[in-house]
Amino acid sequence: MMSVSLLLWCGTVVALVVALFLAMSRLLGGPDTLDRLISLDTIVAIAQCGLGVYIAWTADTTPAAALVALALVAFLGSVSVARYRVSDNVDRAVPPATGGPARSRRGPGRTRGEASQ
Repeated sequence: MMSVSLLLWCGTVVALVVALFLAMSRLLGGPDTLDRLISLDTIVAIAQCGLGVYIAWTADTTPAAALVALALVAFLGSVSVARYRVSDNVDRAVPPATGGPARSRRGPGRTRGEASQ
């Protein structure tokens, strides 16, 4: 007869595997790069949860440093991709002359007081 603890561990692993397959389907079928980025973040979070479950199951804290390193690398990767991402719809981007960010009217070498009006 299985113990309740073993059933909980198995249920946790099954839930993580199902979540991994759902995130993989979103990664492969995502219509946008941000959808794919979110699915990659989800996959990394699932890997972190799996590593945490392994740590709890074996009562061995040796992989805890890997868990922290994985979290740090995932965070830095997400921030850098979000910062330097190019729009998917380049053709539909608003040009700066028709409502984009205002450009400086100062030429090269001019100071703020010498700007042409």
